[in-house]
Amino acid sequence: MTRFPDWLVYILVTGALVLVLFGIDRRSDAPPALSDSGQIGPLLPPPSIYDPDILVDVGPVSSGLGTAFAISQEGWWLTARHVVDACNRVGIVVSRNTAIQVKEVRVARFADLALLQTDRAPGALALDDKENRLQIGQSAFHVGFPQGRTGEASSRLIGRETLVARGRYQFEQPVLAWAETGRTGNLQGTLSGISGGPTIDEAGRVIGVTVAESARRGRIYTASPASIARFLEVEQTPTDGAPTARLTRTNYGQRSDELRRSLTVAQVVCIANEGQS
Repeated sequence: MTRFPDWLVYILVTGALVLVLFGIDRRSDAPPALSDSGQIGPLLPPPSIYDPDILVDVGPVSSGLGTAFAISQEGWWLTARHVVDACNRVGIVVSRNTAIQVKEVRVARFADLALLQTDRAPGALALDDKENRLQIGQSAFHVGFPQGRTGEASSRLIGRETLVARGRYQFEQPVLAWAETGRTGNLQGTLSGISGGPTIDEAGRVIGVTVAESARRGRIYTASPASIARFLEVEQTPTDGAPTARLTRTNYGQRSDELRRSLTVAQVVCIANEGQS
């Protein structure tokens, strides 16, 4: 285990120097969450050239925090590319003043996804890449470290959009769009810092990676199961995760805490050379 300097981790964690999710808009306060009617609609249609575009700005490299989750006990983790891309060092926070240094970072060239490798992971989550089972209106839960602290949000699926990244790197990526239906605790404002965290369905399987938000519209955007599956196939990365216990609107805060305590979902530290482009 490699320890980052205590003072550096302390500043990053307690100062909540978070990596902002892509800058879709600049308003920090989300509108009131939509009510969750529980009504499930038709199956999610396949990606289309007519899907709406979301233009996002990938800013310069900077130190900060994000979220990652384990997909293999051999030490493979998934996160968002913009959380770790071009960082000098990347670490998985395991306690207040200690982070395990990541041995390798692999980034997708076609999506906001990245793989991290450590010596091992204490637990791993199961991935569900069956997009043909997704339904409009179904619920999901977004777990991680918004604003540099523990927190989670619930949502319902509203459709597909195309994330168009411009700035430090460029690509176009089909994503799933979710409407927020609730949050735990007193979490208000931006979800920045939850980037790279898992999006989990009610059955306890990962169906996305959180990559962006539009706070003004109350929207969360996630990498699609197909994009995740393609990335893992390209990188020939093994997975051996298991579903977490069933999540509901009443217990997802407790289930999320369990995932963080077990370090299945963990905070990511990016240390960058400031001024790097």
